[in-house]
Amino acid sequence: MVLGVTSPAGTKPLTARPGSAVALDRVTKQYRGGGGIEEVSLEVAAGEVFGFLGPNGAGKTTTIRLLLDLIRPDTGHISLFGLDVRRDSVAIRRRVGYLPGDLALYDHLTARELLTHFCHLRGGPPWESVQVLVDRFDLDLDRPIRALSKGNRQKVGLVQALMGQPELLILDEPTSGLDPLVQQQVHAAITEAAEEGRTVFLSSHVLSEVGRVAHRVGLIRQGRVIAVKRVDELRDRSLHLVDVQFVDGPEPAALATIPGVGTVQQRGDAVHLEVTGSLDPLVRQLSRYRLRDLSVREPDLEESFLNLYEAGHALT
Repeated sequence: MVLGVTSPAGTKPLTARPGSAVALDRVTKQYRGGGGIEEVSLEVAAGEVFGFLGPNGAGKTTTIRLLLDLIRPDTGHISLFGLDVRRDSVAIRRRVGYLPGDLALYDHLTARELLTHFCHLRGGPPWESVQVLVDRFDLDLDRPIRALSKGNRQKVGLVQALMGQPELLILDEPTSGLDPLVQQQVHAAITEAAEEGRTVFLSSHVLSEVGRVAHRVGLIRQGRVIAVKRVDELRDRSLHLVDVQFVDGPEPAALATIPGVGTVQQRGDAVHLEVTGSLDPLVRQLSRYRLRDLSVREPDLEESFLNLYEAGHALT
């Protein structure tokens, strides 16, 4: 179920599939000073964790603000749950939890007062369910927000986004400022939301984080979505770094003929290889020789992203 990248001009407009939580059809938003997004088409299924990756300035936050109808597109159409984000914005917001990347809170209130205010605005949920999240993230409710650290302010934002179990979570850099233990709790909450059939749109530049929780990722480059891939596909396209020590073996140059093998370098008594994609062809060849040692470094999602990002012109 890949849904795509940008739609070429003149093609039939994308129609959101039944069960889609998020759909953008050839959406463009340009700013006077430059930047924005261009001709972005993207679809996210209900119950999916979708990671939206890209460096600062690539268009991630612009896309999120368009989804929430905080800004309006120049061209194109956006729907959430099959509803138009402009015409049906009030109905949509009842079903969405949002954590902005540039979190701003009422500093004169305590976390308890702020969360109680949000509960009333939403017409619920019961405080008992909010307390579960407060305990999970170890949030101090009774200090003024202005006295909280960045990490504790982030916890307040997470609780307000998650409370009420919204059908769609839109999270912009959700683990910013959090210690590793709390980050694990955030990842667990995202996974649980998906297991319950809810959808998560996760914008981040922390690629290892996205790799833990996302089903698919979209890569945005200079305002254009250059690829939509499953996380395992990203890893399959990355480089494996292999070091082999032979008891007796072939000339290093002979290894360069194996499918997927790129760079081959003699490093002392070891041969260093860079292998793209599957290791099977290399392993079959190596099984013919006596080895003293073999090490393989697992592909890293960040390396995978950078490989795709640098080759972005060829990914549509």
